[in-house]
Parts: sequence; C-alpha cells; structure tokens
Amino acid sequence: MTLDVLVLMPRRPFAWREFLLQAWFVARVSMLPTLMLAIPFTVLMVFTFNILLVEFGAADFSGTGAAYGTVTQIGPVVTVLVVSGAGATAMCADLGARTIREELDALRVMGINPVQSLVAPRVLAATVVATLLSSVVILVGLVGSFAFAVFVQHVTPGSFVAGLTVITGADDVVISLIKSTLFGLAAGLIACYKGISVGGGPAGVGNAVNETVVFTFIALFAINIIATAVGVEATL
Repeated sequence: MTLDVLVLMPRRPFAWREFLLQAWFVARVSMLPTLMLAIPFTVLMVFTFNILLVEFGAADFSGTGAAYGTVTQIGPVVTVLVVSGAGATAMCADLGARTIREELDALRVMGINPVQSLVAPRVLAATVVATLLSSVVILVGLVGSFAFAVFVQHVTPGSFVAGLTVITGADDVVISLIKSTLFGLAAGLIACYKGISVGGGPAGVGNAVNETVVFTFIALFAINIIATAVGVEATL
C-alpha cells in the first residue's frame, strides 16, 4: 500500500477536495493539544537545564539548550504524538467504518481506486500538517522558554537570545522539518493501512484504532533514532 500511495500521489486526478478537508480536520483537532503539550515540555526542559547551568555559573547559555532541545527533539516529537493520537486515529476509524460497510468494494466496482481517492489525500494531509505544526511548536516552545527563563529564573534576556544560535543553525531546523515530515508520513500510512485492512466488524475497527496508536509510537521512536543519527553525521 505504501508503494501504491507514493506512486499514485503525484498522478492525476488528485483528490484535492479530500486533501483539503482532511488537512483542515487534522489541523483543527491537533493545533490546541499540540500547543498545550509543547509549552510544559519546553518549560520543564528549560527549568531542568537551567538548574545545571546555574551550578556551573553558565546561566547565560540558557537559550542554547532551549533552542537545541526544542528544534531537534521537542518540536517534531510533540507534533507527531498529537497528530498520531488525534488525527491518525480519526483517519483509521473513518476508513475502517467505510471498509466494514463495503464502501471501498463499491468504489472498486465503479472503477475508482480507493487508494488514490481516499488514502493518498489523507497521507499527504497528515504529512503536510505535521510539518507545519512542527514549525508552530518550535516557535511557541522558544517563546515559552524565553518567558520562563527570563521572568521566573531571572536569566538576562539578551544572553538568552544571543545563545539561541550558538549550536543550533539552519541545518538543524531543516533536519527537524524533515523528521516531522517523515513522522507525519509514517502516521498517515499506518492509519490508512489499518483502516482499509480492518476486519471483524465494529470491534475490529476499535482494535485497528488502538493498534494505530501503538504502531505509530513505535515507528516514531525508530524514525527519530535513525533520523537523529543521520542528521548528526550529516552536520559534522
């Protein structure tokens, strides 16, 4: 199915209406939970990191750790956790319900490829939204880190801002966006595959949704390890 999706995605006619509807749905259900999860993650990281820096007398480098942690890990990981937990499960449930109602078989009888008309737009929507949300999470995480470090832990604002680009550059941002894209692609593929291959009636749909969350999280950590290792080697 993955090969079919990648082959059919650039082929015309593309279901733009389905893509826009799914992208808006995933963004709508993921935006607020993503931001609410990103803020405490970044604040906790900055709080813990600043305690160590204060012990070393290097509190001026607070922004360095905040930028590196937010850009390389928190941004992509938090995004896909919410996208897979909210958007991907909804995709799986929708396709699973269509499958047990034999709607996909009806489309095949009418000569319509369900992978091209239903699966490809959903996978592309999850990929695009995950990439865009990652950018928002990074921005919100840096703003939250700045506010907490400056107003709560009394770090100098100028030193915090100056430390943002000490070890974090454009290549780290690009690698972070690539990771987010891969995470979104994996979440969309897993959700759609579990949805169109569901069996066992309504109970099977519930099991498929649960399996989507578990498999997506496993794929997340596997992709994160590989992408991080490749990114570190590429930037050396």
